[in-house]
Amino acid sequence: MVQSFQKWLKYSFHKTETRLILFLTIAVFFIILIVSITSYETSKSVLQEELNEPQQQMLQVSIDFIDKHISESDNIAIEVALNTNVYKFLKSDIQNSYSNITEIYQLLSTLTNSSSYINSIYIYDIEHGSFVSVPQGFSSRKSTFFDSKWVDVADEFGDEMMIVKKRTVFDGTKYDRSGVTLFRKIMIQGEFKGIVAINLGYPDLFEPINSPNIENLSTARFIINQNNELIYSTSSPSSPKLDTKAVVSAVAELNEKHLGDITYKGQQFLVSHNTSSLTGWKYVSLVPQDSLLAKSKKVGQVVLSVSIIALLLGGVAIFYINSIAFRPIRRIKALFNIGQRDIDFHDLLHLEMLAGELLNDHAQLSNMIHKVRAEASAKFLSDIYHKNITNPREIREKCQGYFQESFNIPLKAAIISIDHFYKWSCRYPNSDHSLLKFALVNILTETLALYSHSECIDLGKDKLMIVLHPSSDEKLLDNKLGEALSAVQKLLEFSISIGISSQKSDFGRLLEAIHEAETALGNRLYSGYGSLLKFDEFTQQDTRKTSINGKVLNQLTEAIETGDSVRTSCLINQIIDEIRESRLKPERTLSIVKKIGEQSLRFGQDEDKEIRKGRDFFLQLHTIHLDDIAGFLTEQANGLIQENQVLATSKEYLLIEKMIEYMNAHIDEPIGITEIVDSIGISVSLASSIFKKEMNETIYGYFTDLRMKRAAELLVNTDEKVSDIAIKVGYQHENSFIRAFRKCNNITPGKYREILKAKKEVI
Repeated sequence: MVQSFQKWLKYSFHKTETRLILFLTIAVFFIILIVSITSYETSKSVLQEELNEPQQQMLQVSIDFIDKHISESDNIAIEVALNTNVYKFLKSDIQNSYSNITEIYQLLSTLTNSSSYINSIYIYDIEHGSFVSVPQGFSSRKSTFFDSKWVDVADEFGDEMMIVKKRTVFDGTKYDRSGVTLFRKIMIQGEFKGIVAINLGYPDLFEPINSPNIENLSTARFIINQNNELIYSTSSPSSPKLDTKAVVSAVAELNEKHLGDITYKGQQFLVSHNTSSLTGWKYVSLVPQDSLLAKSKKVGQVVLSVSIIALLLGGVAIFYINSIAFRPIRRIKALFNIGQRDIDFHDLLHLEMLAGELLNDHAQLSNMIHKVRAEASAKFLSDIYHKNITNPREIREKCQGYFQESFNIPLKAAIISIDHFYKWSCRYPNSDHSLLKFALVNILTETLALYSHSECIDLGKDKLMIVLHPSSDEKLLDNKLGEALSAVQKLLEFSISIGISSQKSDFGRLLEAIHEAETALGNRLYSGYGSLLKFDEFTQQDTRKTSINGKVLNQLTEAIETGDSVRTSCLINQIIDEIRESRLKPERTLSIVKKIGEQSLRFGQDEDKEIRKGRDFFLQLHTIHLDDIAGFLTEQANGLIQENQVLATSKEYLLIEKMIEYMNAHIDEPIGITEIVDSIGISVSLASSIFKKEMNETIYGYFTDLRMKRAAELLVNTDEKVSDIAIKVGYQHENSFIRAFRKCNNITPGKYREILKAKKEVI
C-alpha cells in the first residue's frame, strides 16, 4: 500500500503541470497568509480611500446642484439689474410711478413663479432707501419694509459683484425663518445704485445634501462658509450627535486636504470635504470609523481561513488532474506528432503549446474569412443598388458564392432611409453623421438579427439596405420592423422609413427585390415619416393625368414676379392638393416639384446663399413628406417676393427697370447698348456697372436673352418664317439670328420649333 502511494506520488509530481499547481497553491497560501496578518492597517487605508470616493461624489453632486441653482439665481439677478424699468426706478427722483412699479412687480412675480427655489426678490435703491419686492410690493423707505436689516451688505461687496449669505429672513410675521440670500450689485454708469436680493428656499436649495445614505452607514454633512461659519447641517438617523463648533474647528485644521481623520469624544471620524468654486463654501462629510475598522479584524480571520481552504483546493486540484482531467488529454496526445518523434508521455506542455497554436490559427483564419466575406458581400449589395453590376448571370453567380447557405431561401429586400434628410443634415454637424449612421446600423442589425440574410449596409447619404428572410408568420417580421422604427426614434431622436419588397423565391431575383423596395420607399411622400411601406400595398397606384402643366407653372412664376404672395400661396396649395388627390407616382411628383424650383424659384441660376439652400433641399426631395415640401415652396416663394420688393425700391433697380422697359419696347429694332443707356441719361460704363451688379448679367447678354425668349415664343406659337421672326426680334440678317439662337439654346430655331411643338402640352 505504501509502495503504491509512493509510486503514485512520484508519478504525479513527475508531471510539470502537477508541480506548477503545487507551487502556485503554496505561493497563494503564503500570500494570503501575509495579507491576513497585515490586513488591519491595509483595510483601514483601503476603506478610507474607498469610502472617500462615494462621499466625494455625493458632495460634488450636492455642490453642482446647489451651485447650479445659485448660478441660475445670479442670472435672474443680472436680468433684473439690466431691466429697463428697474433702470427707470433707480434713476427717477419720483419712484411711485404706478406703471413703472407695476412692470417691475410683474417681472419679479414672473421670475419668482417660474422657479421652485426662489421665495422672494427685492430691489433696493441705495440713494432713496426704497424697495420694490415680491410679494411685499413697493416701499418708499426702510422703516416700512419688513425685511430691511440686510441693507448693510452694501459695505461688504468690495470689488465683488455677488455675495451669497445665510441670514434670517423677516416677513413681518411669526414665521421668520433661516434662509440663504443672493445679493448682486446694480451698477449704472459706473455707480453703485442698488442691490438685487434673491431669497432662496432653504429646503429646496439644500435638498441634495440630504440624499439617501449608504446602507448601514452613519453620516453627517455640513456646509461651512469661508469664515468657518456653519451654513447648513444634516445627519442620518443613526449618526451620533456632534458639536458643530468642534466639527468646524477640526475641518479648518485640514486646510486644503480632501481627506483626513478627526477625533471627537474618543471616537474617530473620516472627514471628506470639497469646496465650491462658485461660493467658496466647504461641503463636509463625516463617517464614524470604529465600526468599520472592527469589521476589518473579522476580515483578517476570514482571509486566513480562505488561505487554508486555498491550500486544500490545490490538493484537490492535483488529485483531480491526475485522476480525471488528464485521461482524455493523454488519449489526444497520441494523435499529435512532432516530426518522427512522439511527444514525451510524461510532459504535456508540448501538447498544450501545439493545440494552442492550432486553435489560435483556426480562430484567426475564421475571423479573417468572416470579416472579408462580410465586407465583400456588403460591397456586392452596394454595387447592385448603385447599378455597378447589372448582369443577371453575374449577380446570380456572386449571390451563390456570398449567400451559399441561404441562396434558395425566400427573401425580401428592405431599403431604410432617414426621413427629411435635408433637415437631419442641418441638425447634426458633419462630424456626427457617420457616428449616427453607425448607431443606426447597430440598432437595425440587433433588432432584425433573427430575420436577416446579410448585415445592414450603408448605401451613402440617407440610405441603408438589408436582405431579410420572411417569417412563416409575416406579422412577426412586421412587428420587428416596427420595433426598429420605434427604437431609432427613441434612442437617436430622429425617424426613418423602411421600404419592403414583395417576397422573392431566391437570391437570383435580388435586383428585382431592391427595385421594388426602392419604389415602395418613394411612397413616404404621401404616407409620412416613420412609415413601414410595403411594395404589395402600392401595386395598384393610380396613374391618372393631372391638370398641372406649363400654364399653371407660368402663372406661379408670374405671381412671384409680381409680388402677389396670396396668389402664390394659393397656386402652391392648389398644385400640392391636386398632387395629393391624384396620388401621382412619386417620381412624377418630384419632377413637378423640381420644375417649380427651376422655373419659379430660380434654383440653379446663381450662387446666392438662399439659392444654394433651396438646391440642397431639392437634392433630398425623395426623403421629404409632401406637406413639408409645400411649406418649403411657400417659404422660398415668399422670400423671393420680399427680395424682389426690396430690389424694386432701390434707385439702381429703377434705372435698370427703365432700361429693361426700353429693351422690351424696342425689341424689334436693331438697337445697341448706346441707345439703351441713352434712354436713362447716364454713361455707358456706369450703366454697365450698375446692371452687372444688380442683375448679375451684362446689358448686351440680358437684351440678347430677351430677344431669344421672344423668338422662342414666336417659333412655338406661330408659323412665321425664321427670317421674319429674326426681323421681329431686331436682327437684320437671318444667319446672325440663327447663330445667336444656337449659342443661347444649343439648338437651331427650326429644330427648336419641331421639338417644342411636339411636346407643347407635356410637362
